[in-house]
Amino acid sequence: MSKIVITGATGKLGQLVVQHLLEKVPANQIAVSVRNVEKASEFADQGIEVRYGDYDDPISLEKSFTGASKLLLISTPEDDAVVRIGKHVGAIRAAKKAGVKHIIYTSFAAVDKGAFPLLGDVHSATEYTLRASGLSTTILRNAFYQEVFVNESLQSFVDNGVIVTSAGNGKVNTVERNDLALAAATVLAEEGHENKVYELASSETWNYDEFASILSDVSGKTVTHQSKSDSEVLEEMIKSGAPEGLAYFQTALYNSIANENEGNTSDDLEKLIGRKSVSIRESITNFFNKNL
Repeated sequence: MSKIVITGATGKLGQLVVQHLLEKVPANQIAVSVRNVEKASEFADQGIEVRYGDYDDPISLEKSFTGASKLLLISTPEDDAVVRIGKHVGAIRAAKKAGVKHIIYTSFAAVDKGAFPLLGDVHSATEYTLRASGLSTTILRNAFYQEVFVNESLQSFVDNGVIVTSAGNGKVNTVERNDLALAAATVLAEEGHENKVYELASSETWNYDEFASILSDVSGKTVTHQSKSDSEVLEEMIKSGAPEGLAYFQTALYNSIANENEGNTSDDLEKLIGRKSVSIRESITNFFNKNL
């Protein structure tokens, strides 16, 4: 029996994709390709086939991809861009050798419009490799995870009464990981998505002034947004003890937001999941309700 094979299934996005896919197809039609088989025991308990596959071991990938009617290639979280691209290329090569007919890849929203090059360049290179491979593909260009912005740091913003960025009034598009997972599961379960590119972004955007206003409404305490220069924000982050790499990454993101590179919208996600994506206000409200 051919299988729908999912890489990175023990990660946060991968786990959600499997959960949604189980609601659409029988467990015996699903296989997961994972580096740590023991960590995937819950999948086996559900009747899902667990296969060993490691991006650093191309032969293992080829074996784990064998018999796949569809392969969800979830992008690796590697920090080094060149290493990350290399792993993606290796996985695509392994998929071709294994006879995979259709690869679904989790890319990054608006990479063709100059969105955040620190991430976008990796995905652009992978998309190019997929096109050159000759395989049938579906590109899922995922917006920034809403969870990157809605997390434990919210409480510090409330406590300090201020959010300091260099993003100015620039807009950003974010989507909850669960909504992106549902879209991926929909593409995996259905036919007719071959050779399509989906911009999985929200139809709405927000800026940090709006973010602070929502946070004030939800928390009941006044929070304001203060925009400074990139150099000031970078210096303050490093002085506060943030790792230098993270500080540079965050400042680069603020700069990209300020330059209006991250505010692209699309209705592709709404069409795939059949509803509006969870808004930033809903995410913040839900976060505080769960953590009060």
